[in-house]
Amino acid sequence: MTANSGCSAAEPPGLKTQRREIECLLQECELRAGESWYVVDRRWFEQWKEFVENEDQNSSSFPGQIDNTELFEDLDSYHLKERLVENEDFVLVPAEAWHKLLAWYGMAEGQPPLERKVVDLPSTLKVEVYPVEIFLCLHSNMESVITAQFSRTDSICAIQRAVCEAFSVPPGSECRLWMKSSDSSCERLRNVHVSVLDACLSSGMTVIMETRNADGTWPSSRPQITRNSAEEQEPYRGQPGVCGLTNLGNTCFMNSALQCLSNTPPLTEYFLLNSYLDELNFTNPLGMKGEIAEAYADIIKQMWSGRHFSVVPRVFKTKVGHFASQFLGYQQHDSQELLSFLLDGLHEDLNRVKNKEYIELRDADGRPDQEVAGEAWRNHRRRNDSVIVDTFHGLFKSTLVCPECHKVSVTFDPFCYLSVPLPVSKERVMEVFFVSLDPYAKPVQHRVVVPKAGKVSDLCSALSEMTSVPSTQMVVADVFNHRFYKIYTTEESLSCILDRDDIFVYELSVLEEQQEEQVLLALYLRERSHYRDYGAGSNSYGTTLFGHPLLLNVSRSGCSREALYSHFLQRLARYVRTPDPSEELEEEEEDDEEEEELYKSQTNGISDDEPEEAEPAGPSQTEPSHSDANSQSDSASATEPQQDANHGQTSLEQGDVETSNGCQTQTEPADGADGNAASSTEDMNACGDLGAAAESASSSEPPAEQLQQPCETTEEEKEEDKQEEARSPSPPANEHPAKRRACRKRRRSLFTIQAVNSTGTTERGTGEGGSAVSFSSQPYVAIDWDPDMKKRFYNENEAEKYMKHASMEVPQQQTTVQLQECIELFTTVETLEEENPWYCPVCKKHQLATKKLDLWSLPEVLIIHLKRFSYTKFTREKLDSVVDFPLRDLDFSGCLLRKTLSSEEPPSRYDLIAVSNHYGGLRDGHYTSYARNKDNGQWYYFDDSKVTYATEDQIMTNAAYVLFYHRQDKMRRPTLPPPNASSASSTQPANDITSCKDEEAGQGAAAASCVTMETD
Repeated sequence: MTANSGCSAAEPPGLKTQRREIECLLQECELRAGESWYVVDRRWFEQWKEFVENEDQNSSSFPGQIDNTELFEDLDSYHLKERLVENEDFVLVPAEAWHKLLAWYGMAEGQPPLERKVVDLPSTLKVEVYPVEIFLCLHSNMESVITAQFSRTDSICAIQRAVCEAFSVPPGSECRLWMKSSDSSCERLRNVHVSVLDACLSSGMTVIMETRNADGTWPSSRPQITRNSAEEQEPYRGQPGVCGLTNLGNTCFMNSALQCLSNTPPLTEYFLLNSYLDELNFTNPLGMKGEIAEAYADIIKQMWSGRHFSVVPRVFKTKVGHFASQFLGYQQHDSQELLSFLLDGLHEDLNRVKNKEYIELRDADGRPDQEVAGEAWRNHRRRNDSVIVDTFHGLFKSTLVCPECHKVSVTFDPFCYLSVPLPVSKERVMEVFFVSLDPYAKPVQHRVVVPKAGKVSDLCSALSEMTSVPSTQMVVADVFNHRFYKIYTTEESLSCILDRDDIFVYELSVLEEQQEEQVLLALYLRERSHYRDYGAGSNSYGTTLFGHPLLLNVSRSGCSREALYSHFLQRLARYVRTPDPSEELEEEEEDDEEEEELYKSQTNGISDDEPEEAEPAGPSQTEPSHSDANSQSDSASATEPQQDANHGQTSLEQGDVETSNGCQTQTEPADGADGNAASSTEDMNACGDLGAAAESASSSEPPAEQLQQPCETTEEEKEEDKQEEARSPSPPANEHPAKRRACRKRRRSLFTIQAVNSTGTTERGTGEGGSAVSFSSQPYVAIDWDPDMKKRFYNENEAEKYMKHASMEVPQQQTTVQLQECIELFTTVETLEEENPWYCPVCKKHQLATKKLDLWSLPEVLIIHLKRFSYTKFTREKLDSVVDFPLRDLDFSGCLLRKTLSSEEPPSRYDLIAVSNHYGGLRDGHYTSYARNKDNGQWYYFDDSKVTYATEDQIMTNAAYVLFYHRQDKMRRPTLPPPNASSASSTQPANDITSCKDEEAGQGAAAASCVTMETD
């Protein structure tokens, strides 16, 4: 039947028969790879079920023709809607059931049947509802692009046929395809018989076809968007092994490990000489059917062909993810973990032992170490015999002693690499800014030493010794994006503070008479926009956070608008200029009228519809409790702080805040601020680069906001905040509008005060009954500046200044650890942890035995893993200590337990050949590598697709993570002279030197195709 058949076919059977046949097919049909299933609109299918269940041919529930209209984005392209859900939007029926339904009911005119294939994905069979959507174009006309859908089980041949048909390519034309995943990455699709899935094609990629010219040449020896897949005839010739690896997205960990293994001579020569072909083990149940070994061989051969600037390891990455699900996707991983998996996978794929025999292990039972070690190594080789064992495996002795019966258990175990610990310091250095009570004192940056497992109180104590300020008068906060990301309590762990955090410590005021409750107030600075937002029927200004926030202590009764205005003005005295009496700060008449209307409609939670008797008599009658309507005129304060141990020991007397009757204090802030107010507040001006981009925030809002953990402002909040209104401090609510208007005309305030939440924004509907101040949680307030006022009276340069304490001038000593110390720690006696006890055969129970490891024999290539990532029950950290490791003559003779070496025993001196580096911290980072080329003896620095020359003095850094040492008796002598001094010292990429010369001579156009891929 045709795809757009709209007519019904032969007379359908009875409804009962229809129901029975379709239900049997749905129950019996199983998913089989390659079979077809069909997508049917769920509503049509449900209506059909209802129709056949009624068994009434004349029922009104007759479904009519099969109609999938609701599943399409439009009826022109019949493109399936995105994110359709099975059994909610559609149902899947097997092909036989579909053809029956189609024959019985027909299909809506013009609609194509939605046939989908069953695909065999790793570990699952599924119907491919959404095929791979690929863009197709010709190399000769890349502007003309069409879209086509292919199943993941389709071969590349199907794509080639589709391109030829779509672009009318003459039959018999010789074609080749390129896979383009980005503007700077393109790869040949050499094997057209592989499936779309195996070719790593995914939706959104582009397949480019080019046809051979009449003169036998290709239009482009390679597309200008790549230099990754060089053809044999192309002129580039580089140093074999000096080849980058393209970052596929957070795959720098894999690239770093591959570069180190690539520059391990015995392993690389094994693959280049094709020795692996005779040893591939396809039957090993512990292996990967030889696929990992073949994928690795392809990478090595490409990197050592000397014909590539950079290789795209996409196929290798896919294979690794297929056999090790932890490496699926594009998350960041550990290069050592990938290295461990790869060495084990290569070993099993290349294991010469086809059938492993069972061998019962024996304990030493007092036998000589030489005998037990020889037996253990022979048993290991009987089950494990490969190039990996030949090159990387050594033997160490493990000694366990029972603490109860003193039973000694000795075993010899093979190892592929040594994971050596680094000495862990119990202290850390933190850089913080101390903000004094003195409003004219700049913040001072200090460097303090605190316990790693300490608390915030330990930080305060250490800072107290430097500043002579009691630690009980300090509060610690993290400042981010012009606001408080977090205000810490004294009992919180220092481990939650990262080195990159901007930490400020504030000195708090202490009152001699603590007669009333005090409030720790968080203060933000915001700037209003020049233009009002008249949208949504509101009079509001957009606001932007700027500067650095403040923390100050005030008494509960000192939270009136006038008192807070005085506090803030005094606290900002260092960088806010007080207006001279001669300066005109009067409001304009027109603005006053607008303000009057504003106060009538909505003024920080004050409504003129409120009963007059519920309003205070004047600002001087400030009550301790602001939970009712008496606090409506003090709407700028925010909520009450949590009474933490470091917050509740200070107070502020009510008498320290001067208030005046009427609204004189408000309109003349310079005269209404008492000197004592300065000592009750804290400054939050910070160093120059600590603030990030300011965020949009509301400039006015009626109620106060309860505590929220600071977070990024959502788009809805931003949109709502733009419709809020900015106002000057409101006068006493019991005064008439005319009096308020006259009062404002006398003098404007420098800024207005607004209650906000922890992010510096305000939300509608907070606070009931028009309450201006809420003390149910940590209070946050903002002072809103008019741009003109800010420009005239706010000194931004002065606000950003800070001073450095003498502790900052002392150069920070970089901890240096000798590699020998790490090896000695590895062989130190330790007690087993409770989670990993040892079963004592004498005591017949698990014991926390002591364990000691000793090196017995070492391999040809020794891999040393420096355990920089430290995990304990209390802390997680990366150790950035510099490990001093020798580049030559690393002597293990003093570390080996076997002291007497015969003439046949290999020496124990090693030279460095490669280093895997990790830059960054626990959560993120970047991997690179240093490696010595076996052919010319030159060191190179590999950073994904970029390769540069390196000198020996650059190699030892605090980023060194995995070290590769080659035993001196097996070292290869360079067969080529090293690069000349001028080239080797140049910053020009090492894998780009030859290309530039060749392209200048032969392919000038290709020079524009030099691409350096971005790394993660």
